[in-house]
Amino acid sequence: MAIVYVVWGSTYLGIRITIETMPPMLSGALRFVTAALLLAGFLVIRKGLAPFRMSWRQFGGAGLVGLLLLTGGNGMVAVAEQHISTGLAALLVASVPLWLVVFRLVVRDRPALLTVAGVLVGLAGVAALSLNGGGESASTTGVVVILLASLSWSIGSFLSARIPMPDNVWAASTVEMLVGGLGLLVVGPALGERLDLAAVSGRSWVALAYLVLVGSLVGFTAYTWLLGNAPISLVSTYAYVNPAVAVLLGMLVLNEQVTTQMILGGLVILAGVALVVSTERRAKTRAPVPDKVTV
Repeated sequence: MAIVYVVWGSTYLGIRITIETMPPMLSGALRFVTAALLLAGFLVIRKGLAPFRMSWRQFGGAGLVGLLLLTGGNGMVAVAEQHISTGLAALLVASVPLWLVVFRLVVRDRPALLTVAGVLVGLAGVAALSLNGGGESASTTGVVVILLASLSWSIGSFLSARIPMPDNVWAASTVEMLVGGLGLLVVGPALGERLDLAAVSGRSWVALAYLVLVGSLVGFTAYTWLLGNAPISLVSTYAYVNPAVAVLLGMLVLNEQVTTQMILGGLVILAGVALVVSTERRAKTRAPVPDKVTV
């Protein structure tokens, strides 16, 4: 959880610097395909082909999750950051837990009352930020795209514990990043993106390398492991903590404006996470979550 909290909070800054001179979708494709190939190579060297022994259903499950999390979720985050600040983007991604609780109610997996209360408190902060961009100059397009990204990410996170997935968590991460990256490689050009390597700055290359090595190889694999070993409402609390990291880094590195409304909205969101974390931790103690749940 500490890795996901801190590392992913910093990726909003990494994305913003990368897309200064790279198209958002194609830079994401470079990021995830490269990370997938590096992780696959590491696994083959350490354990041979054994981790990649999976059924077509398991491969398809991981591929679907990769498309939802990375092509839809991460890809749209990068697009949105062309229009809104990194801090506001991270704050609005806090809508993820709301979607997850709604999905749980649909399948009659009813969360504790305090979990729902925590999500609703967080939603109040999200609503305050969405109404007028947290008091900053932000386009409606950016706000809408980031909320759609949150929806896509939520669906992928929810399904990952309920559909067939590879038994090896690292192999699952590899497939998800490879398929998600290839999805971005298709969507980017379809939307008119073109990558001019001569125009890419050294600053953007460094940011992309950080996203590959730390954001994807470390952060994404940690998140994938958590999805199969912790309550989903607890895992989703990263969306509440990431904004604090993203806002601070955006202010220090990019001189982004931090408004009073953003601070107050962020505090409301963090109050919600306290309820969710404490409630889900007690729930896990009473009823441990199985390593793999499939339907």
